[in-house]
Amino acid sequence: MTALGFLYPGHSAEDDYPRIEQLLGSDIRLDLVHTDIGEDAHRVDALLEMGSAGRLAAGVEELRMSGAESVVWACTSGSFVYGWEGAHDQVRALARTAGMPASSTSFAFVHAAREIGATRVAVGATYPDDVAGLFAEFLRAAGIEVVGVRPSGIITAAEVGTWGEAEVFALAREADDESAEAVLLPDTALHTAAYIPSLEKELGKPVLTANQVTVWEALRLADRRVNAPELGALFTREPIIQA
Repeated sequence: MTALGFLYPGHSAEDDYPRIEQLLGSDIRLDLVHTDIGEDAHRVDALLEMGSAGRLAAGVEELRMSGAESVVWACTSGSFVYGWEGAHDQVRALARTAGMPASSTSFAFVHAAREIGATRVAVGATYPDDVAGLFAEFLRAAGIEVVGVRPSGIITAAEVGTWGEAEVFALAREADDESAEAVLLPDTALHTAAYIPSLEKELGKPVLTANQVTVWEALRLADRRVNAPELGALFTREPIIQA
C-alpha cells in the first residue's frame, strides 16, 4: 500500500480525490487533511495567508500519522501567488515540517506539462484576471510558453465548487488555442476528475487539471507510476511501470 498525503484548503471539490483513488485501481490510498483557509477569496493577500507556513504545518501531523509517503499542498493559487522562488521556499518548509518529500499543485502543473512534452499551453482559469496572470507568470518562469489565458473572475472557491460539467467544458473550450499543446485548468476547487477523457477527446489534446496533476505529483514523489487511462493522457504515458 502506498499512502499519499494532501493538504486541501477548505471544502470545494475534495470529492475528486476518492473518485481518483477509485480510478487508480491499485494499492494506493489518498489521505486528505483540510486546512483552514481563512478568508475564501481569490485575492492576492488572502491567498498568501492561505498558503502560509503556519496554516500548512497545522495539518501535517495528521498526515504523518496516516503513514503518508509524500505530501502535496493541493492548492494552485495558494502556491503560485508566492512566485517561482517563494513557491520553492513554501514546499521546502513543508518538506522539513512533514519529514517527507513535498510539493504543491503549481509545481505539479510544471512537472506534468514536462511529462507529456507540452511546451506551449493555454490556461482556463476560474480566477480573476490578476490572479490568472500570476499563474501564467509562474509557468513562464518554468520555461513553459503560455499562448493564452482565459480568466473567469470568480472570487470564492465555494462558487467554483458549484460548477458542473457544462461550465467546465465551456471554460476549456474558451481557453483552448490551436497552437497550444495542452489546456490547463488550474483550480483545485473545480470538479474535473469525471470529465478528463471527454475533455481531451473534444479538444483533441491533453488536458491537465488541478486535482489530477496533484495526485500525479504525489505519486511521482513516492516513485510510483500507475496506468489509469480514465485520468487522461498524463496517466497513460509510456513506458508504463506498474509497481
